[in-house]
Amino acid sequence: MPYTFYKVIHLIGIFMIMISLGGVTTYALNGGDKAGNVFRKGLGITHGIGLVLVLVAGFGLLARIGVSWPWPGWVYIKVIIWLIFGGLSAVAYRMGSKGQGLWYVMIVLGGLAAYLAVYKPF
Repeated sequence: MPYTFYKVIHLIGIFMIMISLGGVTTYALNGGDKAGNVFRKGLGITHGIGLVLVLVAGFGLLARIGVSWPWPGWVYIKVIIWLIFGGLSAVAYRMGSKGQGLWYVMIVLGGLAAYLAVYKPF
């Protein structure tokens, strides 16, 4: 598959993760709990599929730019960011209305991931 195909799939996955986390976080900040969220299943599916798309397309992009084992440091950090994004949905529900800081965590992590992808500093 061409580089641009993987990049579009990767971006679609990122958008899916962000929109699902935004929905979960908004619901939790407004005092909702996990059990009462009628959109919980859809948000979870969107989040999970987004995570898979980001992972698969991300490794496809790495192959296209010629990155192989051992990976450079920026790849490890991006995998850690991916893991954190995977758990943020559960954290949002647990923090409930006290989770306002998650908005900023998501923005910072997304910005850091973008910086690493563009500049590949190490």
